[in-house]
Amino acid sequence: MEQTQTDIAETKESGSSVVPILPLKGTVVYPFLVVPLMIQEAEYVRLVDEALMRGSRIGLFVQKDPQKEHPEPGDLHEIGASGNILKMLRFPDGTVRFLIQGLSRVRIKRFATTEPYLSGEIEEIEDINTNPVKTEAQQRSVLAAVKKLVDLAPYLNEEFHVSVINQDTISKQADFVASNLNVTLEDKQAILAEPDVNARLKMLYQWISKEIEVLELSQKIQAEAASELGKSQREYILREQLKAIRRELGEADGKADLDEFDVKIKEAAMPEYAEKAAFKELDRLRQMNPSSAEYTVARTYLDWLVALPWSSSTKDILDLKKAKRILDEDHYDLEKVKDRILEHLAVRKLKSDIKGPIICFVGPPGVGKTSLGRSIARAMGRKFARVALGGMRDEAEIRGHRRTYIGSMPGRIIQSIRRCESNNPIIMLDEIDKLGSDFRGDPASALLEVLDPEQNNTFSDHYLDIAFDLSKVMFITTANWLEPIPPVLRDRMEVIRIPGYTDIEKLQIARRHLFPKQLENHGLNNDHMDLKDGAIRTLIDGYTREAGLRNLEREIASVTRKVARKVASGRSHKKHIIDSKDIPRLLGPIRFTREVLTRQGWIGVVPGLAYTAVGGEVLFVEATSMPGKQGMTLTGHLGDVMKESAQAALSFIRSNYDALGIKADAFRESELHIHVPAGATPKDGPSAGITMAVALASLYTKCPVKPCLAMTGEITLRGELLPIGGLKEKLLAAVRLGVDTVILPEGNRKDVTELPVEVRKKLKMKFFSDVLSAIAYALDKPAARKTAKRGRAKKSAKK
Repeated sequence: MEQTQTDIAETKESGSSVVPILPLKGTVVYPFLVVPLMIQEAEYVRLVDEALMRGSRIGLFVQKDPQKEHPEPGDLHEIGASGNILKMLRFPDGTVRFLIQGLSRVRIKRFATTEPYLSGEIEEIEDINTNPVKTEAQQRSVLAAVKKLVDLAPYLNEEFHVSVINQDTISKQADFVASNLNVTLEDKQAILAEPDVNARLKMLYQWISKEIEVLELSQKIQAEAASELGKSQREYILREQLKAIRRELGEADGKADLDEFDVKIKEAAMPEYAEKAAFKELDRLRQMNPSSAEYTVARTYLDWLVALPWSSSTKDILDLKKAKRILDEDHYDLEKVKDRILEHLAVRKLKSDIKGPIICFVGPPGVGKTSLGRSIARAMGRKFARVALGGMRDEAEIRGHRRTYIGSMPGRIIQSIRRCESNNPIIMLDEIDKLGSDFRGDPASALLEVLDPEQNNTFSDHYLDIAFDLSKVMFITTANWLEPIPPVLRDRMEVIRIPGYTDIEKLQIARRHLFPKQLENHGLNNDHMDLKDGAIRTLIDGYTREAGLRNLEREIASVTRKVARKVASGRSHKKHIIDSKDIPRLLGPIRFTREVLTRQGWIGVVPGLAYTAVGGEVLFVEATSMPGKQGMTLTGHLGDVMKESAQAALSFIRSNYDALGIKADAFRESELHIHVPAGATPKDGPSAGITMAVALASLYTKCPVKPCLAMTGEITLRGELLPIGGLKEKLLAAVRLGVDTVILPEGNRKDVTELPVEVRKKLKMKFFSDVLSAIAYALDKPAARKTAKRGRAKKSAKK
């Protein structure tokens, strides 16, 4: 049965050894030493109060686990010290500080109570000294070591040595030295628990000797560092000290970090071959000197291996309706691209281990190829990374550098995967048609393995030198032009063409995306400004001439800035309604006009349709003749294929002069000149053949071309009109410039179904399979007769 506190007091008065027990955290109290203590717990405050009032001693025992708030009997060391409270101070926050003097070593025989605080029966432990001579010799060794320690240790002074000598017994000397040594709590408890004075002195001597060795080595390190560098460079000195310590101890740098690599390699869930390579490199790293250059290379390599997402992937959004909604939110039209992504998601839903597709978006600048990649990533719930390939000439940018080079790193593909922290991101390889090559290698060839679904599951980066699976990655490439891409690389990609936008599509995109975006960018909202459809049409027709939307967005931003300035200056508080008549006032005069409408009725001048890297264009072919030597001059920065088309056109016209109604001697004693304006722009391709043939026919028959007519097609010497590419882009350009009729090869009739409805409504398309029929339709015979009649009238008037 447990004793009450009154019983404890009574047994104390009658000479019993039952005393209150105070658990200690982080402090050891030795016999005859005075130690300051602080407590906050209410039960221990009560213990101190009652012990002070009765003048009784208390038991002081160290906790085995200092973190435990309310220790139980089993949580205390068996041997401690009894003590007497000398003085107590109470603070406003409830904290009690007091001085206690140790009296003797004691052992707990049994615990009497646990509430409201611990108490127990203790017995004193007497000191043991079986060999006084040996003890005295040990004492002298300890005193000599203490003297040497005082000379070396900055935390001890000469007064400490004097105090040690002045202790009246060897036991007190040992306890006093132990209480002031820089050793662990467990070591101090070991001294307290040792009743044999000789064994106690032996332990002390070992600890003091170790501390002396550490201090001497520290002084040596400081001396080495100080001799190498000036005392003012404190930070550098500390680094040198650290290096010197490691050299003296012969330990590897960052041993704890190397142990962490063990855990990281296991947690990375690498394939077996990669894990084997990682552990092999870690074993090499443990044998290296941390100061060697090879150590840093090996450590960086391990960092890359454990940081790669070998088995970490994001979960695809397989809800087709949600994916379609996200794609429609971000981009207007582009149904082909959206259908392809939704088809991939549908197959992914049915077959989870499908390989990622390799898609190439081809189209003029500003049509949204790059932003479409981000939208696809959002729709699929994947991470997105963009790698700019424009101007890249070094193969190592793709495959990485070998680790033998200083500053070597993995290639852009592996870097992107590490940044995404996922092994199935969407990686956009932007401007793949702008890749270069030089003595450092050909990046296009390095991409062959990356973009081949049959090979990229074992892609080997030169830096990693082990295979990494890229088959889960969805690669999207972009290009303005397919021709510069090597055929073997083009063959690995699924090409999706993104042509330019019609005026109606531009209007819808500006209304839904561009204008709200610029309002947000300029700190405005719908209460400040509204841009009418007429104003947007004016911007499209009169201030931009492009297949994409970049310039249109810039012009909308310019208009928005004008309004933002008025709002910010406080000059106007009403809502600004911007209509078509306001645009010239804000942006200046109209910059572009319908050129086709201003250049009609001229003999030998014919509009042709061309396809360039920036979309479709309308180019004028001008032909004229003059007296001189028979021959033909070609100007306008024409390529070889276009020059050959001009030669073929002239040969066809000359061989069919009778059918065209041209006099046989029209080609004699005359020099021919064909010019294509915009001479600074390179031009090439066979599709201008029909345009040049019509221009020559117009020149020699003196018949102009029908108004608002343009044409495109390749011709042969036999008079066939062959199909051409880039039809949609060419017809979009024709609509932009005011053309209402186009002459096309019969072979392109099948492509009309893919044209936007707006283009089919605005353009009258005439298909021909032979050149003579096309020329007959293109030439305006009535206009020629009127021109001839006016010419005869002028001659008669002169006579």
